[in-house]
Amino acid sequence: MEKARSQFGPLQIAMTAINAALYASIGLVTYFGIFAPQPLGIVRFWPAVIIPGVFATLFGPWVGGIGALFGIFVSDMFIHGNALLSITIGIPSNFIGFYLVGYIARKQLSLRKLFPVFAAGALSLIMGVYAILAFPETRSLYQIQLSVAETLLLFLGVVGGSYLLIIIVSALWSEWRSYGVGSVVGLGVGSTIIGLGLTAYFNTPLHYSLGWFIWTFTTEIPFLLLLGPPVLKACYRAFPSLSPSAKK
Repeated sequence: MEKARSQFGPLQIAMTAINAALYASIGLVTYFGIFAPQPLGIVRFWPAVIIPGVFATLFGPWVGGIGALFGIFVSDMFIHGNALLSITIGIPSNFIGFYLVGYIARKQLSLRKLFPVFAAGALSLIMGVYAILAFPETRSLYQIQLSVAETLLLFLGVVGGSYLLIIIVSALWSEWRSYGVGSVVGLGVGSTIIGLGLTAYFNTPLHYSLGWFIWTFTTEIPFLLLLGPPVLKACYRAFPSLSPSAKK
């Protein structure tokens, strides 16, 4: 019990509140009114994911997850005002996704421990390719009318490229290995919850879930993978006690 209290004390409570406030406020001014193309809609352009991703890495998964769930709920109320939609989909996807980011990012992952992650990544690629080929109507999910081949390239480029980036980072920059894995896994799980959740909520064809997944993952993973390391590095320099080496 004492250990649990020490892991989530006054500092973590304060950081959770700051995380939520920044996530909601910065999210509202940086989504620029952009939503997924019709007939998808609903899911907005959301570069603010970098905020709970950084907080989860610096202060732990609970700070990242709880701050994200409050932040997304506040922003949802300002943007679409549907509390039920936010509670059933927005909150679970953000809490679980950023909890996983923080949980994995704060681990010291070795290459050997990454084998299950790579195996899961290969499985997700296979399932995604199958879904696109099995449901060619996916091409109608976008106003630009992507063909099946173009949809495949988009999916493989984003998801496959993210896993390839993890492999490169894991081999060359071990200091960001855990963060990279956490970002892809956390966002992948969160995007899946959003895709399947919206499909169930609006009773749309199952292949719509793939469209929502691709949109969410595609538009958010660059901010986590490209902005996360430099922001975290600056934080470690400013507050050395937060760095993994200091914790160790």
